Amino acid sequence: MFGEARLRDIADRVLKQASADQTEVLISSEASHLTRFAENCIHQNVTERNAGVRVRSIVGKKTGVASGNDTSDEGLARLVRAAESAASFQKDDPDFRSLPSPQPIDPTDAFCGSTAACSPEERADGVKCIIDQARENGLRAAGSFSTVAEEMLIANSLGVDAYSTSTIANVRTVVMGEDSSGYGAYTDRDVTKLDPTAVGREAVDKALRSREPSGIEPGSYTVILEEEAVADMLRSLAWMGFGALAFQENRSFMSGRLGERITGEKITIWDDGHDLRGVPLAFDFEGMPKQKVVLIESGVAKSVVYDSYTAGREPGRQSTGHALPSPSTMGPVPFHLFMKPGTATKDEMIAATERGIWVTRFHYTNPLHPVKTVLTGMTRDGTFLIEKGKITRPLKNLRFTQSILEAFGNADMLSPNLTAVKSVYGTFVNCVPAMRIYGFRFTGATEF
Repeated sequence: MFGEARLRDIADRVLKQASADQTEVLISSEASHLTRFAENCIHQNVTERNAGVRVRSIVGKKTGVASGNDTSDEGLARLVRAAESAASFQKDDPDFRSLPSPQPIDPTDAFCGSTAACSPEERADGVKCIIDQARENGLRAAGSFSTVAEEMLIANSLGVDAYSTSTIANVRTVVMGEDSSGYGAYTDRDVTKLDPTAVGREAVDKALRSREPSGIEPGSYTVILEEEAVADMLRSLAWMGFGALAFQENRSFMSGRLGERITGEKITIWDDGHDLRGVPLAFDFEGMPKQKVVLIESGVAKSVVYDSYTAGREPGRQSTGHALPSPSTMGPVPFHLFMKPGTATKDEMIAATERGIWVTRFHYTNPLHPVKTVLTGMTRDGTFLIEKGKITRPLKNLRFTQSILEAFGNADMLSPNLTAVKSVYGTFVNCVPAMRIYGFRFTGATEF
């Protein structure tokens, strides 16, 4: 890692060379380490260290952005010139007000030394725990064990100056048989909290139990969704309409519905960048302090998240600290989502289900209708039939086409514990329970 002093020196050199009306510099440094395995063998072990610099130049109401990773004086000078040149070719944006001014930031403790210092040998030992279990059962394991240490500094010509560090460790595996597969994963800021043996045990167990799957007719079923599947749906909601830009442009499911019930009363969703159960971040990509924002409370639409640009479009509104790196066509997005847990264990959910389907996770999910929150995708790596309160047999995978809000409206049981689920892209983590939902629509079947 570069360290705070070095990143601040880079930022100072950028701001000194800038001639625009306002200038922002975002510097992110990452040391990422990945051990990847397939066919019960480690086949890749990589380390990447890099620092990226992004300059945003404001000329009047015009904005230009340029990015690179050359931190020499000459490289930074080229970057500043490129951003200012880009700004000069833009049209005025009448909605732009200003880059944000500094605000007090409550620090978070997201860095863990054991994760930053984790060696390739330690990751290989964890992978071995998974591979050994797969081999013992005549199965094939694939997956990855990664550790990442990140630091970020944001400064602008109005006085914003914010620095943070964080770590994240993740182990995940798919264990495969001739006609079956099982999945396991775990994420934490502290690599010593990971238990690769338990992750492998879960994946192996599902791969064994899902042998010789049989088909089932598509239709509406009661489902029990494990945390990975719930997190997938929650992430999709974030992109579909929890941000102010979509809300203001009337293409969000929240548009015109604040104060209305939009899902079941058991559903409360909020974003909190300071909660240590996830991977916290004290400020956004503009250096604005992250605020806890309740998005849905007991089924009622309460609020959306803002960056400085979207806040400037509404009189009296302030940023909630949810800006993405500029330029962002998506606008602000919440990436530290939490869902209020319930009281029912997974075993109790199964026991209460006369006929239903157990879903381990989804695969290749895509939005079909963002305003109606319709999502489609496939089940994967452990799909089972539930009959008379017991899991009875494995099922071939199914395609679903389902409104997320409608599904959450039909949720009648949630588990009491939250599980941190890492996004496939980036280091953002959401914390969710398992969930039982009735009337979940499956629209197609597969041959596997």
